[in-house]
Amino acid sequence: MDLGAITKYSALHAKPNGLILQYGTAGFRTKAEHLDHVMFRMGLLAVLRSKQTKSTIGVMVTASHNPEEDNGVKLVDPLGEMLAPSWEEHATCLANAEEQDMQRVLIDISEKEAVNLQQDAFVVIGRDTRPSSEKLSQSVIDGVTVLGGQFHDYGLLTTPQLHYMVYCRNTGGRYGKATIEGYYQKLSKAFVELTKQASCSGDEYRSLKVDCANGIGALKLREMEHYFSQGLSVQLFNDGSKGKLNHLCGADFVKSHQKPPQGMEIKSNERCCSFDGDADRIVYYYHDADGHFHLIDGDKIATLISSFLKELLVEIGESLNIGVVQTAYANGSSTRYLEEVMKVPVYCTKTGVKHLHHKAQEFDIGVYFEANGHGTALFSTAVEMKIKQSAEQLEDKKRKAAKMLENIIDLFNQAAGDAISDMLVIEAILALKGLTVQQWDALYTDLPNRQLKVQVADRRVITTTNAERQAVTPPGLQEAINDLVKKYKLSRAFVRPSGTEDVVRVYAEADSQESADHLAHEVSLAVFQLAGGIGERPQPGF
Repeated sequence: MDLGAITKYSALHAKPNGLILQYGTAGFRTKAEHLDHVMFRMGLLAVLRSKQTKSTIGVMVTASHNPEEDNGVKLVDPLGEMLAPSWEEHATCLANAEEQDMQRVLIDISEKEAVNLQQDAFVVIGRDTRPSSEKLSQSVIDGVTVLGGQFHDYGLLTTPQLHYMVYCRNTGGRYGKATIEGYYQKLSKAFVELTKQASCSGDEYRSLKVDCANGIGALKLREMEHYFSQGLSVQLFNDGSKGKLNHLCGADFVKSHQKPPQGMEIKSNERCCSFDGDADRIVYYYHDADGHFHLIDGDKIATLISSFLKELLVEIGESLNIGVVQTAYANGSSTRYLEEVMKVPVYCTKTGVKHLHHKAQEFDIGVYFEANGHGTALFSTAVEMKIKQSAEQLEDKKRKAAKMLENIIDLFNQAAGDAISDMLVIEAILALKGLTVQQWDALYTDLPNRQLKVQVADRRVITTTNAERQAVTPPGLQEAINDLVKKYKLSRAFVRPSGTEDVVRVYAEADSQESADHLAHEVSLAVFQLAGGIGERPQPGF
């Protein structure tokens, strides 16, 4: 490790005084002008992680659904998963180190993690379409090269595509080719094969309106659409030709505002979907004949996918261990439908996709989606082998079902939640089952719910247990919530501290919107009184 060269280069990427950042579920995120030093240092860290794991490591420059002036960076571990928690701590430590402490921090990480500094290192880099992303990517490259790492800069990629590249490179091509064409061909081939099985029932030519959040998803979907056009026609909106990234559009906007994005005209019962800025989330929606907006979020996506997988498994006679993983924000109706109607076991984890991903890996087939539309399905290697054998050995009808399952496995980007991959899976399932968007929506009716935020002096006074569904501290808060919940039918409520600011998030659901709103307000008041609320007391009315 040439500490002199690192110090010299680091001075060109100097850290602003007093800036403290935390590596969270989404890596680092803040205003783009504050990130140059972080990018350089994450290049250094990626090299150390690559040397330690003897694997290719990914660095993605993106701030996902944040506004265009923000940016961020996250590291991707060898099998396309999120960075290991102990290395998240190293990332935070390295990003916040003052210039004079940089050398010591790097040596500490190397010693703690027993990094062989003579080991070769290889890092792959991707970036989104933000104006700041190209320059920040160059800062990552500076960090990689000063530590002697080799790199491949893929340039513009969706976040899931970078996860895919890392996974491919570390599995010797078994998962797919580590090129953008390899990604397009793998997914499209599986999609086209699947949709060939659909009976042509009136809706032979399928079309879908896609809001791309003025982000990278538009570029990549446009490059890809001719690969699958015989099975699906996509019409792109908010494609980046005008309008700002994530501004009044994208999955996060549609989910939180419960209305369509700007710049998209919707006729009644037309199928529409929205990606977020880096194309790792997707939500669907439509207008009914009366012009009412209907959102189909991650819960209903997980229900459609897991129900279809369960049906295929039943058809081929395989009793595999399938589980759906949700967070506390999942609508109670989805959980009830899965457990009681589909007989699929449901598990709850803490909020944050890394928690869901980790839990999903415990099953033969694990399906996970956050309500915000970030998710995928994971298939164990043993299951992939078993299905491939079934597709060759079973009699006709069962073989057809096994072949479908094999195509579905190929269609999922198992390395990460992927809006493009999820879109193709959903479209294939709707075609195969002959479902309209309204019929999908009608599988179950969401319970009315309300989310609120309460400003507090210190969010750390609230601690939780049971996958964030119960408050442990402050004393008396959970008892107060329990008493309030008893007043309403089909109700539940929970509170959890924000990961980034001094606010407490309140969630409530009940049998009517009025009850959900009242419950959310009353729980907010309890939080304000018992957890050190500041500013104006929560007011009723929304």
